Amino acid sequence: MDILFIADPMAGFKTYKDTTYSMMREAVRRGHALFHTLAGELLVKGNQVYAQAAPFDFLGAKDDNDHAWFRAASPVRTALTAFDAVIMRTDPPFDMQYLYATQLLTLAASHGANVFNSGQSMRDFNEKLAVLNFPQFAPPTIVTTRAADVRAFLAEHGDIIVKPLDGMGGMGIFRLTAHDPNIGSILETLMRLETRTIMAQRYLPDIVKGDKRVLVIGGEVVPYALARIPQQGETRGNLAAGGRGVAQELSERDREIAQTLAPELKRRGILLAGLDIIGEHLTEVNVTSPTGFQEITQQKGYDVPARFIDALEAAV
Repeated sequence: MDILFIADPMAGFKTYKDTTYSMMREAVRRGHALFHTLAGELLVKGNQVYAQAAPFDFLGAKDDNDHAWFRAASPVRTALTAFDAVIMRTDPPFDMQYLYATQLLTLAASHGANVFNSGQSMRDFNEKLAVLNFPQFAPPTIVTTRAADVRAFLAEHGDIIVKPLDGMGGMGIFRLTAHDPNIGSILETLMRLETRTIMAQRYLPDIVKGDKRVLVIGGEVVPYALARIPQQGETRGNLAAGGRGVAQELSERDREIAQTLAPELKRRGILLAGLDIIGEHLTEVNVTSPTGFQEITQQKGYDVPARFIDALEAAV
């Protein structure tokens, strides 16, 4: 197959843990041809969606600091329908440019392009708001632009998490307690003087055991989770925020949540999703660029990249 990856610049990949890198490595191992473009390199002409797509050879990283793991040729304007698969792996924030890219991907799909995850699913399944579709699994949650609502929620629960709806990697996430002297300043900054919608959730003490990432690929649940355990004194378990990744078998509750969501994710055209579970609760549904492939594979011997490419080949 010819596979186009829409991803951030490849020279910046941390190859020892990057999930997109592991996808590419497995695809090359199977003989597929790889191409790369940036989301900003999509264009429409004559109602056809094109990308400035650069074919590249996968050389493999010699060590963790090797950024010369690929050799790219000059990009060529190519219709997305010319590829067997288009994989969207651009990291958030999910800003207006990201939204525009998903709309172009939807247009391309209407002409026959195979896009994973679909542009429609990425728009419909905001990674934070998606949990509202599954209230039986979510912690107490509010979504609002009003600081007074957050203060009332904090008074009710005493210990909460507040976060923007468009970030990743723990960016912009704060823990607030009833006696925090910085409540006003944090809410003003995060809500931009009540012009930005945010989410607040009850703080879950089980975060100390890890923010578990459970992967669902092609409607099937990967049998291991990656628990992102916060550093001492840190609320966030995200690996980008210094969390430590520990692969572990799914709990009964993890499996219940994942198996409930899996059919709906597949129905919506979501080939890959990463569910974030803290204790007994679903906190996010990641559909833009879920990670954790390499850590689970290395620690448990379960080949997640191979499972993904299996699902991709079947979908195509």
